[in-house]
Amino acid sequence: MFEVAADLVALLMVAAFLAGFVDAIAGGGGLITVPALLLAGASPVETLATNKLQGSFGAGTAMASYARAGHVRLREQLLMALVSATAGAAGALVAHLIPAAVLRVIMPVVLVAVAVFFAVKPGLTDQDRVQRMAPGVFTFTAVPLIGAYDGFFGPGTGSFFMLGFILLAGYGVLKATAHTKLLNFASNLGGLTVFAFSGAMWWGVGAAMAVAQIAGAALGARLAMRVGARLIKPLLVTTSTLMAARLLWQVWG
Repeated sequence: MFEVAADLVALLMVAAFLAGFVDAIAGGGGLITVPALLLAGASPVETLATNKLQGSFGAGTAMASYARAGHVRLREQLLMALVSATAGAAGALVAHLIPAAVLRVIMPVVLVAVAVFFAVKPGLTDQDRVQRMAPGVFTFTAVPLIGAYDGFFGPGTGSFFMLGFILLAGYGVLKATAHTKLLNFASNLGGLTVFAFSGAMWWGVGAAMAVAQIAGAALGARLAMRVGARLIKPLLVTTSTLMAARLLWQVWG
């Protein structure tokens, strides 16, 4: 039933629960699940494929939680989600064309910049801000770029969507978090569609981790909606910094 021993499955489920909780609030769940899958013996391709499977359930659960509470209107954002899903699939298809080593050098710098922005920028609250980019322009520029990145690499996708929604679309922190989960779920589905046919998926392990992801994401989304920017902002700074540190360790360690 499972591709690894039962004790490893249990540990992977714990990692998935924690990842779902963190990801629903600030993104960065892959920081937990990707190393866990690699340590469990999955190859890099198996890790990416299985991570997309279990992560899709966590992002979907968080998205549904925010939607039920009225923080995102799914029908109004359908086009944006379709663009993200298409870009995620395209990114997964061309993953082999982008040298991962190059991205691992560039992305820590970008993630540190994201962390610094959220740490020092005053006035980041749950209130909407000045809109610097029309919704249509945002949908066909920022969304496909970040969605494609999620398809072929992944770490930091939630942070980048958050940054785009706040700086360009003018969303408040909680609204940006809710819409980030929608687009992250869509890009995950796009990438999953490609990886599902790769033959590298750990279906049993992925399903078990998905159950834990759902529980963690539901708890995380509930807490984020209760506390808002006071919780989301520091956790986003922390996860962005940790992701940058992990990527630097991979390059130089």
